[in-house]
Amino acid sequence: MKTRRVLFALTAATLLAGCRGQPVPPEKAAFVGEWQAETMYLLITQDGSVLYRRLKAGATSSLEGPFKGFVGDKFRAGIGPIGRTFTVTKPPHRAGGQWKMVVDGVELTRTRG
Repeated sequence: MKTRRVLFALTAATLLAGCRGQPVPPEKAAFVGEWQAETMYLLITQDGSVLYRRLKAGATSSLEGPFKGFVGDKFRAGIGPIGRTFTVTKPPHRAGGQWKMVVDGVELTRTRG
């Protein structure tokens, strides 16, 4: 019985350690903020949390989880296999006095930074 409790505690600690997000690196600070389009919402916090919602073809998909990092023009968020990779085709840039970026083919405008 004691062995089971120790094993359970170790497993729980490992899972919880894997749930923490990585902070957004300073060179990618422009990604931090609240981004919106008519069919998509994306919140990226400096400390490494991501909140995402998208309406596409009548269905809503969402994700709430830790930021896992950038790989080239993509970033990943989520817990373990329950995660998602976001493809950035236009990184954050100024256009018409607003911050914009294109993620997964959707142009987003930063509404709060």
